[in-house]
Amino acid sequence: MIVFAAITPHTPLLAPSIGKEHAEKHVETLRAYKELAESLYLAKPDSIVIISPHAPLYPDAFSGNVAQKFTGVLKDFGDHGTNIPVRADFLLLDHIHRGMRQENAPFTMTSAEELDYAITVPLLLLGEAATKPKLAPIGISGLDARAHFDFGTKLKNILQAENSRIAIIASADLSHRVNPNSPQGALPEGEAFDKFVREKVLALDGPGFLAADPDMVGKAQQSGYKPIAILLGVLDGMNVKAKELAYEAPFGVGLMTTRFDLA
Repeated sequence: MIVFAAITPHTPLLAPSIGKEHAEKHVETLRAYKELAESLYLAKPDSIVIISPHAPLYPDAFSGNVAQKFTGVLKDFGDHGTNIPVRADFLLLDHIHRGMRQENAPFTMTSAEELDYAITVPLLLLGEAATKPKLAPIGISGLDARAHFDFGTKLKNILQAENSRIAIIASADLSHRVNPNSPQGALPEGEAFDKFVREKVLALDGPGFLAADPDMVGKAQQSGYKPIAILLGVLDGMNVKAKELAYEAPFGVGLMTTRFDLA
């Protein structure tokens, strides 16, 4: 059953080895991560499902990673010292795979020991609360947002049927064009996207979220829309309240940290 749900940002600048002296500029997000870590610890999950927008992307299928073991790394950003070992939850991934096949949902398996940074950063910042449980990494697809939401509703049914305690996290950065500090400058669609997502997530408004203007979503240059769509599908129909723990964009990338309190 699902016992914990959250949205976490994953910019590598949150990692002390990469952000270094800029850490104080992410003070609200780091504070929110600390609060999330405490909540996750209290939830006592046996397994964590992390939805990543940076896993291998298939145009017409979602994916699960079934490597023999996992290691969180940040090598692509010049950090060769971060190596976070995490156990794989083969059984849960098998149940997800079988369940999706029964639902005729497009789902494939990959096998990569090294985890992408959208998974590594949350593991790093959530600490032992996230690395002690087993991990089931899930990747988004090239399909549209509605397909991601529908995938989430199917995933919910599978996870809720499990006897083990499961946490689910959507790893999601918002717009990379949100303000003048953005790497490529600001766009009106960037600010509009972040405002839209924050409002719809807090309202748990799945239909409204899916009705986002495609032009706005595209121009926002984000990596969070589809992972959040999956999570909203998972939470659809559940007795849950959303609480935004932090939102900031000191370097022009929208960082939203949200916890969902389950009844």
